Amino acid sequence: MKVCIHCEEEFDHLSRAKAKVGGKINECPTCVELLGTETAVRYLGVPSNDGKMAGIQIIACDDDASREAYIRAHRHNSGMNKGKACNISMTGSTVMGGMRGIRVIGDNLGNPNHKGKS
Repeated sequence: MKVCIHCEEEFDHLSRAKAKVGGKINECPTCVELLGTETAVRYLGVPSNDGKMAGIQIIACDDDASREAYIRAHRHNSGMNKGKACNISMTGSTVMGGMRGIRVIGDNLGNPNHKGKS
């Protein structure tokens, strides 16, 4: 248990509410939401959809709304939640290009030399 530096109330720093809103370790979840003291960038890891199992992209999102929009579009276009395996394309009903508030921070692409082919 910790004591909040703003409201001086005791709170559980290991609770789900605290993990969801973030903030400093000595700020309760309510004060973090009310004062807007969370400044950390929320990252999102998604498969890169290049056909390789090791491919992953790390995406930085400006806010929760853009993060949710991106993951919803990614799941729709990649076939996740449909029992299909397909790659992202512009022919899907959800266009991924031009989404605001999304930046690719890094990616780890799979080996392009699949099964020893040249």
